Amino acid sequence: MNLTETNLLAKKYLKIRKRSVALCAPLEIEDYIPQAVEFTSPPKWHLAHTTWFFEEVILKNNLLNYKVFDKNYSFLFNSYYQGLGDRAARNRRGVMSRPTVAEVYKYREYVDKYMLELLISPCLKELEKLIVLGLNHEQQHQELLTTDLKYTLSLNPLYPTYKEGYNLVKDHNSDHGWLKISEGIYTIGHHGDDFCFDNELAKHQVFLEGFEISKQLVTNGEYMEFMNDGGYENYNYWLDEAWSWLQSKHINKPLYWIKKNAVWYHFTLSGLQKIDPHALLAHVSYFEAMAFATWKGCRLPTEFEWEVASLSLNWGKRWEWTNSAYLPYPQFKIAEGAVGEYNGKFMVNQLVLRGGSVATSEGHSRHTYRNFFQAKQQWQYTGIRLVK
Repeated sequence: MNLTETNLLAKKYLKIRKRSVALCAPLEIEDYIPQAVEFTSPPKWHLAHTTWFFEEVILKNNLLNYKVFDKNYSFLFNSYYQGLGDRAARNRRGVMSRPTVAEVYKYREYVDKYMLELLISPCLKELEKLIVLGLNHEQQHQELLTTDLKYTLSLNPLYPTYKEGYNLVKDHNSDHGWLKISEGIYTIGHHGDDFCFDNELAKHQVFLEGFEISKQLVTNGEYMEFMNDGGYENYNYWLDEAWSWLQSKHINKPLYWIKKNAVWYHFTLSGLQKIDPHALLAHVSYFEAMAFATWKGCRLPTEFEWEVASLSLNWGKRWEWTNSAYLPYPQFKIAEGAVGEYNGKFMVNQLVLRGGSVATSEGHSRHTYRNFFQAKQQWQYTGIRLVK
């Protein structure tokens, strides 16, 4: 089959699918399978699950006479979609040595072949939207693949290198000072015809008091000052749930930080590196971000303050914790079918993060993008921006 130069969606499909494979190119075969903890997934699973989405949600329903690659994969690689049937236990993805890595790559090739067959034929507008959703879904998993892999490799006492020179935590601030935002009524939410997730929709207005927001993110050196001042020992800086988490898990530093002979190092995807105090802080939880802000005499922005200010800020190196619970916008509606399970059902006990990170795929960031994680999570490239 010939892929025409004019089929932009097909070209985009190939580009994004190839990037997932490229991210795995430095891996040894042993790296594809381990699952360190329940909230991470093995690279092999990410490769298969993103392929499962295109087969299960698109090909089975839209390509005439399509035959599934393997009937067991619908069960093995479903994540949380109740409407699409049973699924393997999330915490046991790393014990699935079969199908093999080679078979998963064959699965990707098989699905890609039929997706391209579908893509070079005239697509209905609604189908195009579903395919674009699938591509954005894969980009989300590209970032998760990167962060999950880092977590797994960090547990190896050899501190292995994923890729030489692939240190994603060496960025510095380019701006300094404070940005003033005036009191007023502002419009929040995505508008336009380009892609967004459903949780960004239902454009609405909010009233904001005047505030000042930092033009720079907190650095490693600034966070060291907090630590050296007893930040992890003073309960006054911590929310009650945060203090319980800190005590029960024996947390006294950001994730991946290691102290050797009075010198701080951190694990990176290029191995163990000495911490640069001027580089941007990464891998802190909402609990830690809140404690630092309290110690500093500041606070975290709400997601609405962040969105308004973002038009005048440099962002995208770290996911930035906000002080906003992940809740539906006014008039938000959960879509019918499996697509409706994508965002809406997670709107409880989560905090919103804004921006993007060094691990976010190209073209996947928007100033209206609403990421969300539990307050205790540290393994994403998360950072801190202050408000006063």
